[in-house]
Amino acid sequence: MRELALVIAGVGAKPRFGLATVLSQEALAGWVGRGPSQTPPAYTVSSSGARLPPLFLGSLALPALTHALPRPAYTYSSSMPISRRHFFLGSLALPAFAAKKPPARPNLLLFLVDDLPAWALGCYGNKEIRTPNIDRLSQTGTHFLNHFVCTPAAGPSRATFLTGRTPMQTGAATSLDKILGDLGYEIHTEDASAASGFIGRQTAAKQFFLTVTSSKLSAPYDGVAQKYRDLYAKATFEGYVPDPVSANARAGKEMLTDIVGNVRKFAAALSELDDQVAAALAAINQKGLLDNTLIVFSSTCGSLLGRHGLWDSGDASDPVNMYDEAVGTPMIWSWAGRVPALATQVELVSSYDFAPTVCNALGTPPPGGLCGRSYLLMATGKPLPKKQRWRSTVCGHYQNTDMAREEHYKVVLRDGGKGPNEFYDLNSDPREKVNQTDNDQYVSIKTSLSAEIAKWKQQYSG
Repeated sequence: MRELALVIAGVGAKPRFGLATVLSQEALAGWVGRGPSQTPPAYTVSSSGARLPPLFLGSLALPALTHALPRPAYTYSSSMPISRRHFFLGSLALPAFAAKKPPARPNLLLFLVDDLPAWALGCYGNKEIRTPNIDRLSQTGTHFLNHFVCTPAAGPSRATFLTGRTPMQTGAATSLDKILGDLGYEIHTEDASAASGFIGRQTAAKQFFLTVTSSKLSAPYDGVAQKYRDLYAKATFEGYVPDPVSANARAGKEMLTDIVGNVRKFAAALSELDDQVAAALAAINQKGLLDNTLIVFSSTCGSLLGRHGLWDSGDASDPVNMYDEAVGTPMIWSWAGRVPALATQVELVSSYDFAPTVCNALGTPPPGGLCGRSYLLMATGKPLPKKQRWRSTVCGHYQNTDMAREEHYKVVLRDGGKGPNEFYDLNSDPREKVNQTDNDQYVSIKTSLSAEIAKWKQQYSG
């Protein structure tokens, strides 16, 4: 049986099979032809023969945690070069990617929605919410399992995505709109419901940068078509066990009175967005622009949806929170001829890395003073140079709250460490249930992560 290698994490001077996630062609072909409620086959670790645990347990587990895996010196992605067109059109003839080399600067189609946690998508392991089109988009490119936003709130997080600047950095910022506009791109922002119409008016004669937004994933989920509500009218979400309402619940607190009923509304809104994504991708294909369009799908923040007894994102609690459900969002890249299909990356990346990466992809320098770093090599399946190891920690900031998160641990500091503070051992407590901030066993790692926050804020404030 032939196998498609999805991810190879290498350690040492040359890529080697350290972590290889494999999927048989037969299993892949069977999955692509299935209905929207189906999910891809389970991943396995082929180097040792041991199975890699699922990224989720039903719809319950947290997104993309790989705590049991050793950190590689770099990550190398390998996959069969399957054309995105054949995924979008439902064929698996397994041709080479595009025959023609794509132009140096592609169109940029950025889906940047609000309040969508990674764990809600099928391509991140969810088995109860139907997102077949976003899942297929993920299969045509690379998806990052550990993508975290700098700020768990839509407005400031969107600013970080588009400028690369942290919330602490003041003064004028140069956005991707300005950078791409100066390169001659047509700049436009459109709601997901109208994105296909804008694309239908485009030609190959002028490049465009389209940012697609959606507000329907934010409570109270009004305006969703009835046919999507009907999909979940009887859904019980058996794999979903919300927590008791928290005493410090704030934004979205009213949604906690009927958690399953409101999760149904969220699921309906997400399935409607999924169809709108499909319409936009179909328009790209119909206009003959598929081979020259970089497609990115992400979200400015997540949502707790009843977990931790909270509903919205960072503002769901008082004080604000930095739970993984609030800061962990999807990041999917698809670009014909440049980004390999069926690829997965496990390194920790941040929303403040996005602007530098786009600039890198377009061959233009990013603005100065940014803390982020381009992950283009990882997105395009290339190993990092040995002397340019990827960082092991990402940081976040919102109001009086700071976060440093690495593979195994997370620290949350408030008011410069005065508290209330939090510390989580993500190995033994991936759901962040037990606050270990006063446990002397973790003094060393807590001090180290706190120092990361202090260094980050000192360098990238003001």
